[in-house]
Amino acid sequence: MRISGGTAKGRKVGIKKAFLRREDGDELRPTPAKVRAAIFNILGGRIEGSAFLDLYAGTGAVGIEALSRGAGRVVFVEEDRLRSNLIKELVDRFGFRERALIVRARAQDFLRKNEERFNIIFLDPPYASEETRQVISLIDELGTSDEGGIIIAEHSSKKEVGEQAGDLALKKKYKYGDTALSLYKKERQEAMGDGQ
Repeated sequence: MRISGGTAKGRKVGIKKAFLRREDGDELRPTPAKVRAAIFNILGGRIEGSAFLDLYAGTGAVGIEALSRGAGRVVFVEEDRLRSNLIKELVDRFGFRERALIVRARAQDFLRKNEERFNIIFLDPPYASEETRQVISLIDELGTSDEGGIIIAEHSSKKEVGEQAGDLALKKKYKYGDTALSLYKKERQEAMGDGQ
């Protein structure tokens, strides 16, 4: 796997060790290159200077791509020790250490302890899990996304993840074979008393 844009364009991020199964049997399923390219096409200029959260970071490819394309700060959350160490190695090698934080934790545990707000949140739980909907609801409940922030969930195209989670509304769904991206934004509350 290679970075497709920005200052690290063309550099390799796939490391065989990262693809090893964890003890609990979780097999890594990296975001395909065409889907990664689609994510950054969707985000466009919003990536520049953004606070970006990469939940279930895996190889770190999506977060590293965000750094390469000008994100101001990326927080990588990965539960597996080997994978989180490999992400550390990659951000050091690419010169992104100053703008990266790697947290070894379960996504939901991180969200409950976190106090930072993010412009962009990307989450890619294991396809077989039911965590996508739970995590989107938790992001809403805890206010992890800032006003106007975007949440992109990668999931199986056979799965529906819900139209609404509190103030977060599904704005668009993109399909790429077996993979889908669901884009959520915070619904702006209409001011009371606006004359129409």
